[in-house]
Amino acid sequence: MRRYGPAVLLALVGAAILRVSAFSELYLRYVQPGLRPCLVVSGVLLVLLGVVVAVLTRTAGKQDHYDDLDQDLDDQDHSHGHDHGPVGPRVAWLLTLPALALLLFPPPALGSYSAQREADQRAAQGVGSFPALPSGDPVDLTLGEFGSRAVYDSDRSLEGRTIRLTGFVTRDDDGTWYVTRLLVACCAADATTARAEVRGADAPPVDTWVTVTGTWRPEGALGSDAAWPPVVDAASVRQVAQPDNPYEKR
Repeated sequence: MRRYGPAVLLALVGAAILRVSAFSELYLRYVQPGLRPCLVVSGVLLVLLGVVVAVLTRTAGKQDHYDDLDQDLDDQDHSHGHDHGPVGPRVAWLLTLPALALLLFPPPALGSYSAQREADQRAAQGVGSFPALPSGDPVDLTLGEFGSRAVYDSDRSLEGRTIRLTGFVTRDDDGTWYVTRLLVACCAADATTARAEVRGADAPPVDTWVTVTGTWRPEGALGSDAAWPPVVDAASVRQVAQPDNPYEKR
């Protein structure tokens, strides 16, 4: 059985990739939606490669067995044919554990811990004007767009508007809480944080997904550290389910 290790590992990894990309939306926890076709093709190729390796290994094993039968029994090494080929050490079977974990227990999306680590590492942006917001209130904004307008918009387009933000809850040690979202350009590995401080409402549990409706409260000069994170005075806070895609596009 040990000789089939590489084939089993390839098939498990391929099956895990297909499980999160072809048969569910779990891949959105890790990469952007546009990468789904690449994941599906990769998963299929890995499963097929595992099947091919298994067939070639079985064929090679049968040939070794027939070769052994042709040898003189007195001179024959009884282990020959069983350890033949690049079967590798038994510890290599441990490599199947990560594949099984991904297949059976896909890791969750990044949450408050990742957001907190990156919260103070924002890239500097210039102050300027932004396109006009859509008419009608409340206006749905991403956390990234809300933060950019609140901190850098010289036209103050958020003033007098009711906004609606959706994200997960993070909290400081002093009890201040935020509605937060992670922004990705390609995959979860390059995630950065967008968040807004929420005032006027009690904090739900950390990592709970919520929709906050309220108004922007200006703080500090445009582009200054005092303007970050932006503040929203909450009129309502409603718990919601985590969206299929928990990230915003950066």
